[in-house]
Amino acid sequence: MSHLLFDKHRATLDGALHAIATRGYWSPYSEMPSPKVYGETAAADGKQAFEAHLGRNFELDQPGQSGWGGKEASPYGVALDVRYPLCDHEALIAAGLAAMKGWQAVGAAGRTGICLEMLERLNRQSFEIGHAVMMTTGQGWMMAFQAGAAHAQDRGLEAVAYAWREQSFVPAETVWEKPQGKNPALVMKKQFELVGRGVGLVVGCGTFPTWNTYPGLFAALATGNAVIVKPHSNAILPAAITVRTLRAVLADNGIDPNLVTLCVAEQRSVTQALATHPAVKSVDFTGSNVFGQWLIDNCKQAQVYAELAGVNNIVIDSTDSYKAMLGNLAFTLSLYSGQMCTTSQAIIVPAGGIETDEGHKSYDEVCADLAKAVERLLGKPEVACAVLGAMQSTATAERVEQANGASLGRVVLASRKLENPEFPAADVRTPVLLAVDAADEAAYMEERFGPISFIVKAADTAAAIALSERIVSTHGALTVGLYSSRQAVIDAMTEATWRGKVALSINLTGGVFVNQSSAFSDYHGTGGNPAANASYADSAFVANRFRVVQRRYHV
Repeated sequence: MSHLLFDKHRATLDGALHAIATRGYWSPYSEMPSPKVYGETAAADGKQAFEAHLGRNFELDQPGQSGWGGKEASPYGVALDVRYPLCDHEALIAAGLAAMKGWQAVGAAGRTGICLEMLERLNRQSFEIGHAVMMTTGQGWMMAFQAGAAHAQDRGLEAVAYAWREQSFVPAETVWEKPQGKNPALVMKKQFELVGRGVGLVVGCGTFPTWNTYPGLFAALATGNAVIVKPHSNAILPAAITVRTLRAVLADNGIDPNLVTLCVAEQRSVTQALATHPAVKSVDFTGSNVFGQWLIDNCKQAQVYAELAGVNNIVIDSTDSYKAMLGNLAFTLSLYSGQMCTTSQAIIVPAGGIETDEGHKSYDEVCADLAKAVERLLGKPEVACAVLGAMQSTATAERVEQANGASLGRVVLASRKLENPEFPAADVRTPVLLAVDAADEAAYMEERFGPISFIVKAADTAAAIALSERIVSTHGALTVGLYSSRQAVIDAMTEATWRGKVALSINLTGGVFVNQSSAFSDYHGTGGNPAANASYADSAFVANRFRVVQRRYHV
């Protein structure tokens, strides 16, 4: 049975289904904050909507509220002072379970249509959400708008498309007829109900509170589940805006809004109690290895989808575009001050140097030239502030200071503090580059989140590829890169990434960077190495979130 909103958004759904099948570029949500797309007043209206949240209670009308909490501190030094409802997690779970009956009743098409309506509403709020993401994470404005709004919406839509595709394979009913020779055939009517497994818990991260949250949120919703969103304590506002919008759409369509709730937990024990509750059947998590592994080990009643820490790396063997390679790497290392789960940490270079279109370059020359490329990219303060953003946490800043002290390797490029004229209180840091030998594994063989990268000296290209593979297999990675003008090297690296089950970028010299991932085309993570046990997105990301319950009878 169809649904009004399913029919309304059918073209968008069909576009998404075509995109995930063909893996080409497609997006219904503009990544450019253009008034021609979003409206002439959208920018001003969105900023005003964001500012209206500051210094106030964020009302959600959720069950089990006992008070107000939330202690976000903007990396830009802007006073937020938003207070969020503190709700008993048992009350949220009970309310979510009760709401699932009505959610099931609208069917897969209805759920899909309502989810698509949610995404359309969120898209209209892109400026508001962009400002919220910027001011809670430290991202630059353009990145916050793109990754925090439009691209996050893409990832949500991608999950909805996969969820619909998997559910659409199940017919609503069928007539089963088995021939019996001369005797009358056995005839049965069979009906198949798609049922959500239970409550989905989505635990957000502090750096990408929408981009990393929307896949799990919409995968769980579209497959029939209630969802509790537990945001990172440093980035609550983007999640709160999202939850409020989703609750409004549910209410508008006659569904109990408590199907989606926000849980602001001031103590980790609350999150742990939520995650291990018998009614919680899926947990989506992005964050540290320690807590992620705790979830995997202890949430026996739930399917855990975890993106953890890894050591992303790049092997440089040779290049036909030396200057362009350096420029691409400089931007990769600088974007959002390296505070991305996909940023390259280890850049592996043969000890004997590399061949380039500018002649042979020694290991030391590669180090020096990469440092110059970073400095050139960040030479203009306005460009630097836009690209770097601000330090999201003091822990990241402390790691940068440690690296600057040369305790982890020879400092090729020291991190500098920059001043952002618009936000004088912002902690803005340029990348630090360290030169190390391959044997110095204690330095680079663990994730050092932030603008910290190591140029690792390997014996030769074969050793560099072997090291890259070992890093992936032991510590995990979401992204691996290669620069080489030799097909044999490309083939060897390709096979290494197949064994390590990690995405490979080859000779990127243009406007796409190793640490960027495009919805509908790129699989974010493979689920095949220690950095993540799932991918955003594929069939496996949605298929275990619902069950098929059949009923049959003779006719």
